This record gives sequence, C-alpha cells and structure tokens, in this order.
Amino acid sequence: MSSSTTTIVAVAITTVFLLLTTSSAGPASRPFKKIYAFGDSYTDTRKHCFRGIALFTLLASLPQPQSDTKSGVNYAVAGSTAIPYGFFVKNNLTLDIQPQTLQTQLAWFSKTLEGQKCKNIKSTPNECKAVFKDALIWVGEIGANDYAYTVGSSALLNKGAKYVVVEGLPTTGCLTLSMALASESDRDDMGCVGSLNKQSYDHNTVLLTKIQELRRKYPQTVIVYADYWNAYRSVIKNAPRLGFKEPYKVCCGSAGSPYNFDVLATCGSQSSTSCQDPGQYINWDGVHLTEAMNKVVYESFIKGGFTHPPFGMC
Repeated sequence: MSSSTTTIVAVAITTVFLLLTTSSAGPASRPFKKIYAFGDSYTDTRKHCFRGIALFTLLASLPQPQSDTKSGVNYAVAGSTAIPYGFFVKNNLTLDIQPQTLQTQLAWFSKTLEGQKCKNIKSTPNECKAVFKDALIWVGEIGANDYAYTVGSSALLNKGAKYVVVEGLPTTGCLTLSMALASESDRDDMGCVGSLNKQSYDHNTVLLTKIQELRRKYPQTVIVYADYWNAYRSVIKNAPRLGFKEPYKVCCGSAGSPYNFDVLATCGSQSSTSCQDPGQYINWDGVHLTEAMNKVVYESFIKGGFTHPPFGMC
C-alpha cells in the first residue's frame, strides 16, 4: 500500500501559521519568524498535488533539512510513522512503509540545532534562546499511519521551545477509505465507522493527558492542543449549513456509488475522475480533504474554539 493510501488526513492547522505570520499589521508585528514542522504527508506538503490550495503555501515554502534554515525547516516526510521502522521490520510489515520516522525527523532537528550551537537550554541557554525566541514548533498529526501514540514534544521542549502546537488525531472513521472498507453495521451517530472513531478519541484522550503533564513540567512553554476530532465532528453535524452536500463521497475517485472510491483505483488512476464542484465535498480522494473542508477547519481553529488554549489567549 502506498504512502498516499496509508496516510490518514491531518488537520489544516497550517492555516494557523499562515494567519500568524501574515498579519495585516505588517512584518514588525509578526510573532513568529521561524517554523519547525514535524509530521507526515499533510505536513510534508511538497508531496501533494494540491498546488492551488493556499492553506498549504506556508509549509510548502519551508526548506528541507539540507537547506537554509533562517525561516525554519519542514522536517516532515509523507508516510512517516511514529513507531520506529525496526518495529515494522521485526513484524514483517515493511510493505512500502516509509523508513523515515518521527525519530528520524527529531534527529535531523538536533543536527540543525548543533549547527546553531544549541545543545540544550541548560548548557547553552543563550544559543537555544536565540533559536526559539521567535520560533513556532508544529508537532503535526502523526501516528495515524501506524496508529501509534507518541508526542515527541519532550525532545523539543528540552531544547527550549517556547511555542508548540500539538494536533490530535481526526475522526479517522469518517474518511472514505475507512467507510469503504468497514462493515456497514459499524457506524456511529456521525454516520462514520464507530470503532475507528472511538480508537482516535481514546488516542486523543491519552495524548491530552500527556500534554497536560508537559505543561506542568514546562510552564514557560505555551503548548496548544488542536482538537481536530471534535472540529471534524462539528463539520459533519453541520454539513448542509456549511455547504457540504457530500460528507463521505470523494470528489476524485472511481467506482461510483456509494463513495466513488475504489482502493485499487484511487484518485490519479486512469479510471478516476474529478467532481465539478469540490466545494460541496469534504473528502478529496479518500484520505485527504478538499480545500473547502480545510477552510472550514481553519475557521474552526481560529474562531470556533477547537484549540486549547484558544489562539489569542496564548
């Protein structure tokens, strides 16, 4: 299975960074001059064909680890997992699994810091403060590729990070891929795959507990939790009012009803076609969202109270 079909959609929190770094008040008022991003395919935006989606412009413009780092670095790798690659090798689960993991990304980040003479906040406080004083750390949604629990942020916080956004998992049972493969009897009040949504919810409960522990341990750092699960649920519950006529069916796919999705002939295959109005769809290809959905998620985070603490109170 390719990384495009194993990667579960991540939140469009990219738009938060776009908002924070393109304030109409001008460059002098921008709170962040650098972004260091970690995650999977929705953070590694260069891997997408969504070139027209402005919401991903900022992360797509960030350099890769080998490039100039003055504006930050996007360390994310499409298909990346939270569990170390050795686990998949040991259990004979290496079919097209991306060998670069979150641990790999953090190692790359450490090398970047070494180049700026930042070892940790205790031994090199001035150097680390210079790195993080105007930097935003984004620990993007990761773990859906392998359904694992890890936060990775402790490794960042020990370096002196001041502003961190940590995403929860989305309602993975509402993705077209999940709905097409699961039994129709396994549905919840959203009309999605109930067992998968419960797994994501339980995952996020543990994740939030860990975040609360980190907040107590690192009181000098602002750690924002992005509650994508409930943001997605709100969209599903209010889909008609928000202009979505197709909450489950994909815009780009094949096979027709009920989901226009065939796992063996996904978007981009010779038999696939694209819908005329993507704005009426939530799902783009079964594992990624449409621009219209990303915009609604953006508004949910900025105005809808689905970040904790809310932006503007950080």
